[in-house]
Amino acid sequence: MTTLDTCALGTPHDVYDAQCPCRGVLDLLADKWSALAIGALEDGALRFGELKKRLMGISPKVLIATLRRLEDRGLLTREVFAEVPVRVEYSLTELGIDAARPLRGLRDWVESNIERFPAV
Repeated sequence: MTTLDTCALGTPHDVYDAQCPCRGVLDLLADKWSALAIGALEDGALRFGELKKRLMGISPKVLIATLRRLEDRGLLTREVFAEVPVRVEYSLTELGIDAARPLRGLRDWVESNIERFPAV
């Protein structure tokens, strides 16, 4: 039986194990829009419109879904301010800040090595 503490057959977490809960987190973090949203929030809280502008090419529907997934997994918080009009800001949690570090390294590596890839 699989639990949140172990994978199949009671082994420690192993992302290669089909039943490991790590796979869901890896899927979330490896998603292009998740990685970019986390990166955009590294410098501080942003409103929805600011995030949409920063993440050029993302549709509002996909951005909403991405933010909800990140919030559900504890990587960011959504703060609603009682103002007219209502102001909503998104910011990274401690877990999100921790996840941002390796994602930043991956983004930096891609930018530094993009010329090495064949043109598509």
